[in-house]
Amino acid sequence: MTDAPIRALEREILADIPLARAMQLQIAAYGPDGLALLAPLAPNINDKGCAFGGSLASLLTLSCWALIVLRLRAAGEDCDVYVQDSQLRYLAPVWGEIRAQSGLADGESWDAFFAMVGARGKGRLRVIATVADESGKPATTLEARFVALRREARSSAA
Repeated sequence: MTDAPIRALEREILADIPLARAMQLQIAAYGPDGLALLAPLAPNINDKGCAFGGSLASLLTLSCWALIVLRLRAAGEDCDVYVQDSQLRYLAPVWGEIRAQSGLADGESWDAFFAMVGARGKGRLRVIATVADESGKPATTLEARFVALRREARSSAA
């Protein structure tokens, strides 16, 4: 995938989600198996001088969501993507730039996900994301299930 779809999604996120704009979010890296979002500490700081928990949760969730959206778009699928449920763990403070790295959860498959979307117009996928501390150890983790719903399937069901 060229850089153009990645930058286009970044512009959409910043235009459509005021919180992402305030966080100064940017897509740092994308590949078929993962995506990384960055946000500076300054606009995401809490009263203790480390990263605000809400910013961490938002960046982790958006990292997973953006990964799925980019993969769907690359496959030619026009879907809305929603987070269905998630589990968030705060393990250590984050004192610097926030980098959320996302990828598939164990046991998940892009092929199975796309087969579901192709057959039923919707699919579910578990994704994980991590923000590491300065030493590279997980500081915050997210495991979430997302649902993709093909737009034509949604409008015809209404």
